[in-house]
Amino acid sequence: MGSPLDRKVALVGFMGAGKSTLGAQAAQRIGREPVDVDELIAADYGGSVAELFAREGEPRFRELEEEWAVTLLEAPEPSVIALGGGAIESARTRDALRANATTVWLDVPVDEAWRRARGGDRPLAQDERRFRELHEHRRPLYEEAADFVARDLDDVVLAAAGVHVGIGALERLGRLVPGHGPIALVADATVSGIHGATAQLALGGRLKAVHELPSGEDAKTLAVCEGLWRELALGRDGTIVALGGGTTTDAAGFVAAGHMRGIDWVSVPTTLVGQVDAAIGGKTGVNLPAAKNQVGAFHWPIRTVIDPGLLSSLPTAERDNGLAEVVKTGLLAGEPLWELAEPEQVGRAAAYKASICLRDPREQGQRAELNLGHTFAHALEAASGYELPHGKAVALGLLAALRLSGLPTEVVERQLRPSPVRVDRERAWAALLRDKKAVGGVPRLVLLERPGSPRIGVEVSPEKVREALDALIAA
Repeated sequence: MGSPLDRKVALVGFMGAGKSTLGAQAAQRIGREPVDVDELIAADYGGSVAELFAREGEPRFRELEEEWAVTLLEAPEPSVIALGGGAIESARTRDALRANATTVWLDVPVDEAWRRARGGDRPLAQDERRFRELHEHRRPLYEEAADFVARDLDDVVLAAAGVHVGIGALERLGRLVPGHGPIALVADATVSGIHGATAQLALGGRLKAVHELPSGEDAKTLAVCEGLWRELALGRDGTIVALGGGTTTDAAGFVAAGHMRGIDWVSVPTTLVGQVDAAIGGKTGVNLPAAKNQVGAFHWPIRTVIDPGLLSSLPTAERDNGLAEVVKTGLLAGEPLWELAEPEQVGRAAAYKASICLRDPREQGQRAELNLGHTFAHALEAASGYELPHGKAVALGLLAALRLSGLPTEVVERQLRPSPVRVDRERAWAALLRDKKAVGGVPRLVLLERPGSPRIGVEVSPEKVREALDALIAA
């Protein structure tokens, strides 16, 4: 199937589904060109689709629709394509969708579709009985073609990134992993005991091997990756499925990036921090003793499967880890995501990160905003020998970022309750200066003008940065 980054996003669905509107909105969110097939046909014809139907008939319209759809789907430029409701009836268009696009079905109830479409000039929405019959006829075609089903803008953005969110998704994992080749399941040792059997059963006959990684940051070492590379018996048609928290997906994704110079992988995060942050966007990597995530690669998973139902087994400490990333995302978005119910919280935060990563997949610009607070957090983690939980480190990092931004810190203090940690100050400072975002040994920070308005690459005097770091460390 290939990386979602290399595929068009094609919206299909019945009349009144909102393809044109959501297509334009999604294109803006993910930084792609919006294209509407009906609009192109009308512009090329020099009149409306209704006029084309009236003068030349539906068969002629379908010919033009197929030509435009296939041409756009086979074009090299990335885009978000809104297809007409009947485009799915063309076998040639369906083949082009399969080969070139992530196909997103905007599924709306027929009553809602009729309410939206009636009374207009749509040629096939003049008679309600015919409208309903046509809906019933096309529904199986949409269902067969769809890689994802969407009902709102966040759903479309997640689909564009190859992210499936849904309670019970782990039980459907075999149907959600693209392709037909062999699978190696790589799982956190603790998670394997809780969810491993469910995953193995769901993967069925494609599953060829199961590998366990150490829990936590112990998984993110070159030695662990080397051991996994030696064990893997997958060819280029194989897929690694990574089941676990952010450290598992980081390490397994890095192994997938290196194995035979890159094979497909699927991320299945089981922690809140993984579901809202770590498993999304294609960053993979391992730690070195002096710095976190110092060795890595950009290797986008062909699918990310997020099952918020798995969070019910999380210990409180792990939930707190993830909540720090939710608060970070809410500050960046300017929305109190931490107030939402957990499944919605996961979907909204994941969609925000997916949209940023799609616009900047290799962190050459806007994606750097996702590091809000992380320059300090990574320094504290390194100084603790990676004993400090990531969420506690991020909570402290957000505190420092808000202070340097001149903004109130109540949200972080109320939601995350950060407290100074006992680490070596000089070791933390040395780790901060080695941060990947530093330029010429001078830290570059992500700060906020206000919630919802981040600034990246902000140069702050070393004295102020050191003061902010020291305030996070217990005397």
